[in-house]
Amino acid sequence: MTERMPKALGFDVFGTVVDWRTSVARESRPYLDALGRQDIDAGEFADGWRNRYGPATKRANERGGAFIVLDVLHRENLEDLLREYGIDPADVGEDTLAEWNRAWHRLDPWPDTVEGLTRLKRRFPIVSLSNGSVEMMVGMSRYGGLPWDAILGAEFAGHYKLHPQAYLRTAAALGLEPSELCLVAAHHSDLAAGRACGLMTAYVDRPMERGGAPAPDLYAKQEWEWSAGSFIELADMLGCD
Repeated sequence: MTERMPKALGFDVFGTVVDWRTSVARESRPYLDALGRQDIDAGEFADGWRNRYGPATKRANERGGAFIVLDVLHRENLEDLLREYGIDPADVGEDTLAEWNRAWHRLDPWPDTVEGLTRLKRRFPIVSLSNGSVEMMVGMSRYGGLPWDAILGAEFAGHYKLHPQAYLRTAAALGLEPSELCLVAAHHSDLAAGRACGLMTAYVDRPMERGGAPAPDLYAKQEWEWSAGSFIELADMLGCD
């Protein structure tokens, strides 16, 4: 732990603020049933969709050019996943695919999220530092009652995490030096990339993010400035009423 306090907090969202796996499984179950695919486990389907996310954002960063929002990448990944299960996306229909893809706008906050964010906001500006699109973050915020001061991150920066500009431009947008912004995340790889850009770091453990499966980025684990089991615990550590 450090005695130096940040001037603002930037939050990873998927897995850190919201429970994507349970939510996407819940949203996907009716669509799978309507396709007659009761044999597909909805949790495994959610995992398969999410597992395509990292490679897709990495390719988008490497490709360059105009920024492609995550909603587009999620839709491509959904269609690819359906084909893996032997389902032709054309047989699903455009309207159904579009609404299914919006499952990522309706992700449930973890039980401590809203209370913890509200407490943290009393002392610090809190912003999203997510790969999610602005439209997605607005929908998710309204759905789950997330009290952001601003929505920043990938779409604003024009680059997906783990690209340095996702972190640096978020800090610059707040009028801060990188060392004055603290990244809050449940993912060691994200925190490591933020630290490499000069950000402070706070790890929040989310052991059920992948349904209890081990995190795939334990290789990147370090001693972070703060490490907590919830946003409420983090608020205590940072002296928030």
